Amino acid sequence: MKITLTDIERESYKDSPIHRLDGRIKLLITLAVILYAVNLPRIHDLNLIRLSMMEAYLLALIIIANLNPVYVLFRFIAILPFGLGIAVLQPFIRQPFIESFTLYPISLPFGLTITYEGLDFGTVLIAKFTVCATAIILLSSTTQMKDMVLSARRLGVPKEFTLLLTMMVRYLFVFWNVLKRIRIAQKTRLFNMWNKKVSRKWTVEQIGHSISSLFIRSYEQGERTYVSMLCRGYGGSQQVYVDRRALGRMDYMFFGLTCGAILGIHLFV
Repeated sequence: MKITLTDIERESYKDSPIHRLDGRIKLLITLAVILYAVNLPRIHDLNLIRLSMMEAYLLALIIIANLNPVYVLFRFIAILPFGLGIAVLQPFIRQPFIESFTLYPISLPFGLTITYEGLDFGTVLIAKFTVCATAIILLSSTTQMKDMVLSARRLGVPKEFTLLLTMMVRYLFVFWNVLKRIRIAQKTRLFNMWNKKVSRKWTVEQIGHSISSLFIRSYEQGERTYVSMLCRGYGGSQQVYVDRRALGRMDYMFFGLTCGAILGIHLFV
């Protein structure tokens, strides 16, 4: 099954109680979940239970939002190596904030040893990463990109940051199409990066040429875009108009429910 950026973005156009919430509430809730998960103690007996309950709550929201589980899993797997790469090293490292270590009864080559404390810390790290990643996936899958930028602007985020985010959102799909055209051109010339009959050095060189070509096209596109903006009267001193929007009853209810869930998990577990 081939999944594209357009397929993933289409998820944010669905209609559900989560989709209809104000973007500011979803941004604040995502930030609250991330801050709660990150600020949990490094080593604590209840960490995994609390994080598991927080993850269950987020998964319930994903079900309510009627998101495609394949897309959710695809996005999680795409970012999993960033957190997993750090977590898998922890059992072999003697963390300075742990006073004593208990060796795991297993022999490894090169003199490596695993400790119970390091294994617990690595497990907590991957659990925290999972909760934070799920919260971000929920936010991005239920909020259109333009609404996310407007919500950030309504919350007082500086216009320079929102302008950069707007440009990134607007041209992300353009560069994705450019990359697809490059890949199609390579396939028509029978280029296959996994072909074992071809020298790996030559394959890496061709991939490097493709990446450099993409960077050059990005620079040229950015220059053309900026010149076009100047021709239409753009200047750094202009203020971006952001309309005011009052929060609804469901927004306050969802905000209170999520904050109550976080407090309940922390106080009663």
